Amino acid sequence: MSYYCPHTKEDIKAMLGAIGVNSVDDLFKDIKPSYKPKSFDLPKGKSEMEVMDYFQKLAATNCSSIAKFIGGGFYDHYIPAVADALSSRSEFYTAYTPYQPECSQGTLQAVYEYQSAICALTGMEIANASLYDGGTALYEAAMMATKITGRNKIVVDGGVNPIYRKILYTYTKNLHIDFVEIPVSHSQSTRAEMFKYFDDKTAGVILQNPNFFGAIDDHTDIIEKAHSVGAIAIESVYPISLGLLKSPREMNADIATGEGQSMGLPLSFGGPYLGFMATKKEFARKMPGRIAGVTVDKNGKRGFVLTLQAREQHIRREKATSNICSNEALCAMRAIIYLASLGKEGLRELAQLNHDKAEFAKTLLEKIKGVEVKRNSPTFNEFTVLLPKDADSVVNAMIDKNFFAGIPLGRFYKDMEKYLLVAVTEKRSKKEIEDFAVALKSVI
Repeated sequence: MSYYCPHTKEDIKAMLGAIGVNSVDDLFKDIKPSYKPKSFDLPKGKSEMEVMDYFQKLAATNCSSIAKFIGGGFYDHYIPAVADALSSRSEFYTAYTPYQPECSQGTLQAVYEYQSAICALTGMEIANASLYDGGTALYEAAMMATKITGRNKIVVDGGVNPIYRKILYTYTKNLHIDFVEIPVSHSQSTRAEMFKYFDDKTAGVILQNPNFFGAIDDHTDIIEKAHSVGAIAIESVYPISLGLLKSPREMNADIATGEGQSMGLPLSFGGPYLGFMATKKEFARKMPGRIAGVTVDKNGKRGFVLTLQAREQHIRREKATSNICSNEALCAMRAIIYLASLGKEGLRELAQLNHDKAEFAKTLLEKIKGVEVKRNSPTFNEFTVLLPKDADSVVNAMIDKNFFAGIPLGRFYKDMEKYLLVAVTEKRSKKEIEDFAVALKSVI
């Protein structure tokens, strides 16, 4: 078995000859020696059999059987086999972003169906063809608010996912946007504190339901107050929770965003993820990315087209809604397959299961001496636990007992070093939850 090498010496010689240089050193002679790496530190070549053996042993070191009680915006949900089976078909798997509608009818139809599902889920009228992730979707929504209102102050609830907030502030670092962040408790949004900052300079308010602590809230009153000063209301949502909870539209939000990983995408060491966005029809032309639509040709035959893509490559830069140049079409495809496989009733049952299992976990954990389950507000499938010791040390100890116990909140919030954010999805069995409680009791 020969060693694997993408190019033979003859290949390299032929390529160098085609561009008129004699050697690789000649190819890079314009680069100063001080800028060149002394070594790439590459090992000697291996045969295919050796490479397979190496990676199989490396993969075996992963702990794939550990029970996950960790969430924070990204969750361990079951993925029906149909999601892998259909999304891995080559006509979808290899399709590039649809620039030319007439060449991509299948992909465009999938995108159209995805948009329709997001609208049904959020209750909004228009959805785009996906964004990179939940955090960048929130950033794009904030930019929409400034463009719609012509104002530059954004009020952000402290219960919005801290990862999303970090993305938001990073993307806007060099823009003239004033952010006001409202302090958070382990409960719902603090109205009185938030309303102090609503005035005629406020472009928008950013809310999240359930918030980062899993707290469920009805933001209707906040949104009404925001509208009274001419501001845009942005609601970040957890899509699975919408099987049970009030939708952004029912609260009269103007823009709904969220992370679509829970809809058929594996956690996969951090991506790729899927940002979704939906809004009211009146704001369609302020929405970034693409919108696929359905129409008929001159013979009355149904077809799909890219209806709107107000971005820099198609219109003047100053008229562009965003510089976003791609979407997450394959991830969106998995999302629509996932939602279609569940159906409306299936999603409701799934949401109920997530809620009920988390409530069961609460009842077990609060029986442990020294552990306090925060019950300041109803929660969906995630809740906060106050421990008698540093949450980081507890999480580390729980790994040895084969549990990802949750997210230590001290990583994101001051004075919360003893708080742990625990998530329970439908994948956690009754025995796993019971074993989790026993293990937690033993490490505190």
